[in-house]
Amino acid sequence: MRFRFGELVVFGVFLFAAAVAVIVVVPQSQAAQQEGWTQTRWGPLGPADRDLLIKVRWAGLWEIPAGRWAQERSTNAKVKETGVHLMNDHAQLDEEVRAEAAQLGVQLPDEPNPDQQRWLGELSSRTGAEFDQTFADRLRAAHGKVFSAIAAVRAGTRNDKIREFASKANAVVLKHMTLLEETGLVDYSQLPTPQS
Repeated sequence: MRFRFGELVVFGVFLFAAAVAVIVVVPQSQAAQQEGWTQTRWGPLGPADRDLLIKVRWAGLWEIPAGRWAQERSTNAKVKETGVHLMNDHAQLDEEVRAEAAQLGVQLPDEPNPDQQRWLGELSSRTGAEFDQTFADRLRAAHGKVFSAIAAVRAGTRNDKIREFASKANAVVLKHMTLLEETGLVDYSQLPTPQS
């Protein structure tokens, strides 16, 4: 088979373009893996999905003891009632988040994060009205932060399992925010101003 010079140049350009296309495709798929996306039978699992599971686990690690302390340290009936809901709801949610993480291959923490440890330290040294105020303020602020994080993941996740879990978690967080507000102790001036 004989090629003319012009045909060889065109054929060579075609081979070069094909080689470049292969080179470009490989790094893009590697970049996707490096960014933390993995495929599961429930759909792609991304970094924000994993972060949601970690944040919900962290919430339980500090809110369960805080709820227990509300029974021991508070003299306010609404604070005690809210503490019971925190303990029970987070015990159930913690069981679910550990099961979800196991199925999705996500490593979860075993202790509260540094901020939560500091908040528990504050609560452990207080009783009565001082405990109640710190309890309401710290827990309401924390629920507000995690509520927006869960909502963002719920709105954009590509993973069916995470979407279902985020719906449950959002319902629990909204319930807790409402209960904390119903204590009448939340200092709203300490909460972040909503963005427009």
